[in-house]
Amino acid sequence: MRTVNSEPKEKRKGRNETWKKIWQNWELYIFIAPAFFYFLIFSYGPMYGIQIAFKNYIPSKGYFGSEWVGFDHFIRFFNSYYFWDLLWNTLSISLYELAIGFPIPIILALAFNEVKDGFFKRLVQTVTYAPHFISVVVMAGMIITFLSPSNGMIIHAIESLGFSAPQFLTSPGWFKTMYVFSGVWQSAGWGTIIYLAALSGVDPGLHEAAIIDGASRFQRVRHINIPTLIPTMTILLILNMGGLLSVGFEKILLLQNSLNMSSSDVISTFVYRSGLVDAQYSFSTAVGLFNSIVNCILLITVNQIVRRTSENSLW
Repeated sequence: MRTVNSEPKEKRKGRNETWKKIWQNWELYIFIAPAFFYFLIFSYGPMYGIQIAFKNYIPSKGYFGSEWVGFDHFIRFFNSYYFWDLLWNTLSISLYELAIGFPIPIILALAFNEVKDGFFKRLVQTVTYAPHFISVVVMAGMIITFLSPSNGMIIHAIESLGFSAPQFLTSPGWFKTMYVFSGVWQSAGWGTIIYLAALSGVDPGLHEAAIIDGASRFQRVRHINIPTLIPTMTILLILNMGGLLSVGFEKILLLQNSLNMSSSDVISTFVYRSGLVDAQYSFSTAVGLFNSIVNCILLITVNQIVRRTSENSLW
């Protein structure tokens, strides 16, 4: 009898202690409440609508009145003639952007860290940070203006050097390069912030000891600064791999035209076109769900690989 009665008392005691801790730290819970409700309403709440990927959704019938079709929309997408083109364009742009855009913030952060504090350092950091605050629409407008065949500044600069300027805006072969390098220019400076924060935690005594031992600046960067950045680099690489198929559609859609469609059409733009333009709600939801599942699998897989080889995994 004592054993039976002791369990409810322990549970009640645990609940009372939990509520006591919540009450003691109520300010912290109020502080995180807006973020909690934001993700609850705008991220988790809409997940209820994922079910239309398995239905022939008709708005007039609603979620419950629409007919279940199972995996028909997924099969239709996998068997379509544009499936491999969309997948290749998405992967190639993502991998291209990862190969160029991932190391450049690291190199910039290492360079900024070696420059003495002063006007020049602040100026360079401001110049590299500034493009991050330009909106996507303005950025696309600047790209179109600079690369315009008739009056583009970059086109005139290339022609003034005696070269024939390529058709950046209309050539499928140049679209990915234009997209990736414009994105690197916009985000590279901002990406250095997290690496500079990691470098600020380096013990100055390590550099002083290395200087006494005769280490050059390059050797100190290689053996002190870079190992300090490896945990941060690993986490960001895992997160980037988790979004490998999540190429943002905004800038691509603004730069896309009928001439470069063969290399610029990605999964996100296809989802936008089929869902909002063609009103194929169930089909576009199925394609978007496939995209999210693949990203989730990549994130878990890369994290498990990193977890087995080092201690710098997400979980």
